[in-house]
Amino acid sequence: MRPHSIQSARTHARRPVRRAIASTAVAALAVSLLGLTAPMAAQAAAVPAPTAHYDMSHSGSSLLDVSGNGRHAALTTLTDASFVEVAGDSVLRFNGDGYASLPQGLVTGTDNNFTVEYTVTTQTARNQFGWVIGNGIGAWNTTQLGNHVFVNPRSSDAPSGRVLAGIRVYDGGNGETRLPAGGSLNPGLTTLTLVGNGNTLTLYRDGAQISTVTHTKLMSAIVPSTGVLGYLGRSLYSNDALVKADVSDVKFWDVALTPQEITDSMPTAAQKAATTDGIIRLDIQSTVRGANPSLDSVTSNLTFPASANGVTLTWASSNPAVVSNTGVVSRSTLTSDAPLTITATTSLGTTITFEVVVKAPVLAADLDAITLTTRTTENLPLITKGSVNGAPITWTSSDPALVTPTNPSYTAPAVGAPDPFKGGGLIERPAYGTGDASVTLTATATLNGATTSRTFTVAVAEKGRQAPDAGYAAAYFKADNDEKIYQAATAGNDFFSFAPVNGGAPTIVSTADTTGLRDPYVIRSAEGDKYYMIATDLCIGCTGDWGAAQSNGSLKIEVWESPDMKSWVRTNGQNAGITINQPEAGMTWAPEAYWDDDLQSYVVFFASRLYDDVAHTSGPGHARMFYVLTRDFKTFTYPPTTWQDTGYARIDSTVTKIEDYYYRFTKNEDGGAASTLEAGKDIFLERSKVLTAPTTQSSWTADPTTTWQLTDTNMTRLETNQVGEGPEIVKLNAGDPNNTAEGDGYVFLVDNYGAGGYRAFLTDADAIASSAQGDRLSKRAEWVVRPQGGLPASPRHGSFVSVSQSVLTALNTWSPVAAVASTTVLTAEGRTATAEVTAADGGDVVGTVTFSGGEWNETVALEDGSAAVTVPAGVGTVTAHYDGYRDALVSTSTSSAVSFALELTATAATRCVAGKVVETVSVTNGDEIAASVTLTGAYGTKTITVAPGKTVASAFTTRAASIASHAVSVSATATDGRAHASSVTVPAADCR
Repeated sequence: MRPHSIQSARTHARRPVRRAIASTAVAALAVSLLGLTAPMAAQAAAVPAPTAHYDMSHSGSSLLDVSGNGRHAALTTLTDASFVEVAGDSVLRFNGDGYASLPQGLVTGTDNNFTVEYTVTTQTARNQFGWVIGNGIGAWNTTQLGNHVFVNPRSSDAPSGRVLAGIRVYDGGNGETRLPAGGSLNPGLTTLTLVGNGNTLTLYRDGAQISTVTHTKLMSAIVPSTGVLGYLGRSLYSNDALVKADVSDVKFWDVALTPQEITDSMPTAAQKAATTDGIIRLDIQSTVRGANPSLDSVTSNLTFPASANGVTLTWASSNPAVVSNTGVVSRSTLTSDAPLTITATTSLGTTITFEVVVKAPVLAADLDAITLTTRTTENLPLITKGSVNGAPITWTSSDPALVTPTNPSYTAPAVGAPDPFKGGGLIERPAYGTGDASVTLTATATLNGATTSRTFTVAVAEKGRQAPDAGYAAAYFKADNDEKIYQAATAGNDFFSFAPVNGGAPTIVSTADTTGLRDPYVIRSAEGDKYYMIATDLCIGCTGDWGAAQSNGSLKIEVWESPDMKSWVRTNGQNAGITINQPEAGMTWAPEAYWDDDLQSYVVFFASRLYDDVAHTSGPGHARMFYVLTRDFKTFTYPPTTWQDTGYARIDSTVTKIEDYYYRFTKNEDGGAASTLEAGKDIFLERSKVLTAPTTQSSWTADPTTTWQLTDTNMTRLETNQVGEGPEIVKLNAGDPNNTAEGDGYVFLVDNYGAGGYRAFLTDADAIASSAQGDRLSKRAEWVVRPQGGLPASPRHGSFVSVSQSVLTALNTWSPVAAVASTTVLTAEGRTATAEVTAADGGDVVGTVTFSGGEWNETVALEDGSAAVTVPAGVGTVTAHYDGYRDALVSTSTSSAVSFALELTATAATRCVAGKVVETVSVTNGDEIAASVTLTGAYGTKTITVAPGKTVASAFTTRAASIASHAVSVSATATDGRAHASSVTVPAADCR
């Protein structure tokens, strides 16, 4: 960036605007080549020629030395995309993704005199080197670590954000001498010049001295004799990250420049301001755009950052009625598109302008932007405000009992989150086995007195099959260098019988976003027929940079769903996470979810730092808890709502509900006590009747109907002797030997992240609910950490969930879920056949049963596991076959055969013959085979043969003028061995 270097020949085109060097230096070079001499300007003669000058021109994999000395630097993993052209200047955007290797000859080490000028801007504070002379990658205080001199443009060492410089020569200790803290970078591009002069190192910021130190090191012990001299963007410390900074100019001298020469050599303030403006424009354009596709198609609010690259920005709109000075877009009154200019005035005295076109509203656009699933198992997110124009939207339903419409009289609660759907979208799923039900939903948008509507047809899925819980599954990650999701399952219904599944291999490995997966949390759906998993998008193993992970971490969470805890698919149908956090946030850590009974939605909560601007240059900086709402884990409310902010760092909340209260376990992330929280890096307990109620202080006396009340603190360290995080609370299954006699047992788990992972405590619902300041759960004698064992090996922050027997078996065998065995039992009473079908796991059975006998069959739907049919006359032997159901979750089965008695009916009558009573018994054969029938009564016995479908009458002479009523027995046999026995009553008769 200086007019005193000599530009080398390059094959690529240069910018027309550059330093004043361009004509002067090239002319001097041309005269020199002709063997002539030419006087240089007085200012140019005052500054020695650099040994190398990198103005961020590049060709292929070389960073070009434009001094004319040919000392090009070799680029590693930096490509054309790493360079940008702004204000006629080249800028190399180091993004922690590459570096340049410096050649020999820049500094010789023949004495301790040298100068390095480095023009840079960065807002990333971490362990990194902007430049270093020296070689040898190693750890602190080792001989593998090369001797070196360095500058870090923004260090995370206290005081955080300062420029850090030093010199190191191994002397048995690490041997480092640092310059005293002298401050941080100036706003925008800043020129840092480090001068070595004898045994003194002096650091200048934009020409002004900010620090100096004397030392006893020798540059001869630092400068390598061969190979790489040093690096731009790479530290020699093996655990340090590559630099994240924008660099516009670097120069080296093998002499110590004077203060005047330092000032004369630097890029001018105007040059740096112009380049800074260009960088800021690149950095903030996407932020300013907000959710809009481009600035010439604006339909939603713009975002005006308060600062960027340390430069304060003040914003103004040429038409505040359409776009306010804070970025609020007002389109409701527009009848045509409105072009306007947005101007950002920088604290450097420059201006950056953006031309914007605000689109006139098209009412149908709000409805066109709505996407509803065609089949749902969850409440529907029926939005009440358009995403394009912000038009109010109401919904009607063709079947309000199936899906509720918008409630026109909805009123937000006094405490906690309002329902963003205003009562709409609540579903009542048809019973399992009855099939899906269809509904038509109509959305109506209103804007400027105009309305338009759109209809959606949605199938509401029948309820899923329910079965008793028979064990547990777990999901977790293992270590900072093993950020993948692993799973485990219990051997049976004993919580402490976990073993890894899938042969101990990870079950989900990310290739998206940061490629790291941590803190997986699994929640069973409100209806119980699927599981959702959410995880942190973070790869510490990739960078080792905890500072950047908190200040510039991912705004996404990774989300999957599964019916069986084994076959996981992304809810958004893409190989990517879902952005739920805001640009001002520093990270999105440890997401968990819990069902809110009042909102009829899932509350997804996570830890984040929130800054004052999108550049993350200022703000409280402590971790807080935020939440968003979702009904389908695809769409989430935005922006996140602050849930917990007490002024102290909090992370890792987990929730359970006991009767009317929610109970929340959270980690105090502060290093020590935080107000009433007694110890840092440990777990505390709170309760509230409103899940989304805000928390602004940790108070023993808080009203749990309006906020969260503290009920315990410092819960685990006194028992485990370890710091803890990632708390989990798990309700034990019925039948688990660890459960209480009352069946209200819980397992509480804490991740001792420095000592092998999760440790467990057994407790119960009453113990949790009764904890209070004067009688704390953690102070009771029964609060004792269990011996290690029974959990997966080295489980780090994860989750535990109950599962049915079929899911448990599938996990342990790592095979598809198999159909549950069924048993069909057939009984008969009269001509009614009844089939009872049960599943081996005690769960629901639906579908049909087919009864058959001979050529007859009939299919009947099960109701509560039972089906009955009237067997037609003539059918003697029947079997029942359970046909299964379309979901194939329960296998088919067939009953044993049941035989029915001969189908005979008998009637009796009397008549008078010559004054005497004659009784007649008629037998009808309704069966398919002939029967031999014996009739025995008071007046004798007769045997008759009755053919199929025939009636035979037999008369008995009484020789009596009158008789009393009496019975005649009917017994019969058939050739197939079946029998019949009954009786018929002969009525009284009088022939006198």
